Amino acid sequence: MKGGVRRFGAAERGLLPEGRVAGPMPWVIAIMMFLTVLAAAAGIGLAGAASRLDDQIGGRVTIQIVEANSDLRDRQAAAAAEAARAVPGVVAVDPVSREEIERLLEPWIGPASLGSDIPVPALIDVDLSPQARGRLDALRAAVVGAAPAARVDDNAQWLAPLASLIVALQWLAGGLVLLMVGATAATVVLAARAALDTHRGTIEILHLMGATDLQVARLFQRRIALDALFGGLVGFLLAGAVLLTIGRRLTALGSELLGSAAIAPEGWALLFALPVFGVLLALLVARITILRALGRLL
Repeated sequence: MKGGVRRFGAAERGLLPEGRVAGPMPWVIAIMMFLTVLAAAAGIGLAGAASRLDDQIGGRVTIQIVEANSDLRDRQAAAAAEAARAVPGVVAVDPVSREEIERLLEPWIGPASLGSDIPVPALIDVDLSPQARGRLDALRAAVVGAAPAARVDDNAQWLAPLASLIVALQWLAGGLVLLMVGATAATVVLAARAALDTHRGTIEILHLMGATDLQVARLFQRRIALDALFGGLVGFLLAGAVLLTIGRRLTALGSELLGSAAIAPEGWALLFALPVFGVLLALLVARITILRALGRLL
């Protein structure tokens, strides 16, 4: 039995003598894994951005008090805030300070234009519970009744096109992941068939020595698994370096929406599982391909 084990080990080296780095298969799998991780990361980041968009902005309305008279504007803003707090389903009412409004307007009109004579509208952020998001009429009637110059803007309405785009991009990322998985499986099939054609004579000798199809298939499976593991790790490490670089750039921008696209720890756990999934997929596809091909040889 020990001699048989040694012979099968030597046969394995003879079947695929090129090793894990010289052949094209590991590098093709590395490219596939690189693209798969990037596409999966894009889908995970978009899902996080969509969730944050819905939780933080989708349930928020903004009350604007457009009034040239500053005293009247301040009185109506206070009355609108009190009226909003009394409406059922309102979670929080946060008047926006003039300093914050000026900070938001400064990139557009410049600091020199923001004088006391410029009629800057008063803004009030109102957060609604999920149950109250579809019942804005009551809030609008209460606010306008208390402050005639008030205007209630539903953030979810003007964010709807952006939300639709995010969902479409999520589907696109998922489709790309499936395409990369299919391409990886096809690569393994081609590599397994090429190895069988190249070493057909050796396989016949192994059959004459009493080796079964399953034993011969295991010889190929081990080498293909090593190739897939090597390529998967290389592709994952390259994709991880790209994702970390992009994440640092997004954080430096200081955008709340773009920052929400950062990958959470559970998202990284899913990405870590992709190389493992790639090895298991390669093993399964190689086993099925080789056993079918060996069955046709007999």
